[in-house]
Amino acid sequence: MIVQVVEEGQSALPEYARIPILFEVRELGETVPVVGDADRFALTTRPIANPYVKDYDTLGLGPSSWASRFDLSHWAFFGAYTDGTRVGGAAVVFRAPDVEMLAGRQDVALLWDIRVAPGARGRGVGRALVEALEAWAAVRGAHWLEVETQNVNVAACRFYERQGFVLRAVNPRAYPDMPNETQLLWCKKLGVRTPSD
Repeated sequence: MIVQVVEEGQSALPEYARIPILFEVRELGETVPVVGDADRFALTTRPIANPYVKDYDTLGLGPSSWASRFDLSHWAFFGAYTDGTRVGGAAVVFRAPDVEMLAGRQDVALLWDIRVAPGARGRGVGRALVEALEAWAAVRGAHWLEVETQNVNVAACRFYERQGFVLRAVNPRAYPDMPNETQLLWCKKLGVRTPSD
């Protein structure tokens, strides 16, 4: 599959939002510290008895809410296309004072959102989007790309591992409204080549 990734403006967000971000939860990620590296964790998994579907967009956290919650002038949006059809999208944030996760750092870009159409998953769309975000961030002076996910999204965790991200922080109390989910923070040093997905 040939994937074309293009940077888009905020006006493309309604089309961007049409790509679902939902996924099926069949297993949970569990973390253990890596021996000899106090700042790194390994991820193991365990199946759950009752699989379910998770969709963060239905919680009011999707693209249609971003403009009312943030100053999007520090954001960039990308669309992924095959044969002229949108199959994915990603958003990156850099030097945004109103985004808490950046903690005021000027050397970190944050992969805020990435989504791939269900029929296109596992076909290189996500990898193409991450590569575009990395190039965009590096040109602007970012040294690191970070991303947040949750222990219920094991497929995303494995994807980030394949893209060269390292699990650096685990916060089981990050989501008071979702006490059964653990926040996982991943980071990647920009400019480091990794095996392809």
